[in-house]
Amino acid sequence: MPDIGKKTPALSGTTGDGSTLKLADLKGQWVVLYFYPKDSTPGCTSEAKDFRDLHPKFKKRHAQIIGVSRDSPKSHANFAAKQELPFPLVSDADESWCRAFDVIHEKVLYGRRHLGIVRSTFLIDPDGKLAREWRGVKVPGHAQAVLDAIPAQ
Repeated sequence: MPDIGKKTPALSGTTGDGSTLKLADLKGQWVVLYFYPKDSTPGCTSEAKDFRDLHPKFKKRHAQIIGVSRDSPKSHANFAAKQELPFPLVSDADESWCRAFDVIHEKVLYGRRHLGIVRSTFLIDPDGKLAREWRGVKVPGHAQAVLDAIPAQ
């Protein structure tokens, strides 16, 4: 896990449209990297829609939004199409992104323990350094808080 002010790992992954996204290719702009548990669940849908609705404002601040979960590229494609998401969703089936940002933790759901993604967001500056992090995110107002953390151009 990179510390604030340190370079982020050189990761790449497959998006919902089948292309490869490399974090290193996004240097020169702000990157909002948000990790969420599962496509098409209520909280994850709400979070994606909040980022979608604020997408034009993120673009004005030269920020690229990227969603990451362990779902397949096909699941991401369906989710993005249904919710009209204008940003890529990375499939992290091997959990390399999740482990690099330390977002896989034991969770309890209905009394059963399992490893799952803890909803988290990371803001990467144009130099590729970690600028800010939000862990254990509560969805309401979160996308706006992330936008507010990016300097206006």
